Amino acid sequence: MTIHDYNVPAPRINQRIDRAVPRRAEQIVGSMLTQSRQTISVVIPAMNEAENLPYVLPRIPAWVHEVILVDGNSTDGTVAVARELWPSIRIVRQQGRGKGAALRTGFAAATGDIIVMLDADGSTDPAEIPIFVGALLAGADFVKGSRFLQGGGTSDMPLHRKLGNWGFAMGVRVLFGGIYSDLCYGYNAFWRRVLPHMELYGDGFEIETIMNVQALRSGLKVVEVPSFEAERVHGVGRLRTIPDGWRVLKAIVRERLRTHPQLEQAETTSVRQAREAYERAVGERI
Repeated sequence: MTIHDYNVPAPRINQRIDRAVPRRAEQIVGSMLTQSRQTISVVIPAMNEAENLPYVLPRIPAWVHEVILVDGNSTDGTVAVARELWPSIRIVRQQGRGKGAALRTGFAAATGDIIVMLDADGSTDPAEIPIFVGALLAGADFVKGSRFLQGGGTSDMPLHRKLGNWGFAMGVRVLFGGIYSDLCYGYNAFWRRVLPHMELYGDGFEIETIMNVQALRSGLKVVEVPSFEAERVHGVGRLRTIPDGWRVLKAIVRERLRTHPQLEQAETTSVRQAREAYERAVGERI
C-alpha cells in the first residue's frame, strides 16, 4: 500500500494502471476492523443514477457496516435499484439542493466510526476503499484521494480542468500551507469524530475543497493516497467548469478571510442543522 503524507511531495503519474486492490489487502483491512471493532459508513449522494449503481454497490467490501444512499428526489428508480443491489442499504432523503447538501445529510445520518465518501456515477472505485480505511487505521485523521500521485490518474479531466485544479492547489499551498497534490476531488474518508472540527457550508461541488482546506486548517493529520478517477459510466455529469470553478475560488477566499473554529469546539452549526433536519424527517415518516 502506498501512502503519502501531504507534507511530503510525491512522484506523479497520469496514466491508467490496474487499480484492482488485491483481495489480500481487503482481507487484512477487514481483519483489522474486526479486531478494533471499528465500523464503516459509506455515504453516496445520488440523483437519477439507476443505470450506474450496478457498477458501484456490488464493488463495496462486504465488511462495510452501512451504506447510506442520499437520494436527491430521483425519478428513474434509483432507490429500487439500490435496494435490490444492497438489501440493507439505508435510503435518506436529501435535505436541500446540491452535492454539499447531500453530503451533510449523509454525514448526519451516518453511525459508523469511519465515513467514506463515494460517487454514484462509477467514477470513484469502491475497490479502493481498503486503501483509504487502511490509512486511517494507521493513524491518519483524514484521508483524501489524489489523482496526481504515483499510482493515481484520471480519464475524466480535460486539460483546462487540470490546469484549474493545479492553480487552486497552489493557491491553497500559499495561503494555508501543506502540499496537496489534488484539491478538487471528492473521494475522501475520515473518522466521524473530526466532523465537529469542520463547518461544511457549501452546497455544490465546492464542498470537497472546503473539507480539504478545513482539515488542513484544523491541524488534522491529513494523508493523500493515490486514486483513479474514471469517466461516469452512463449519463452526463453535472459539473460545470466555469460556475463550479468560481464557487471553488470563492470558497478558498472565504476560508482565508474567516476565523477558523478551534479544535475543541462543540458540534458545528452546519452539521448540527443537518442532523436535526434528518431527525425531523425521520420523525415525520414515523
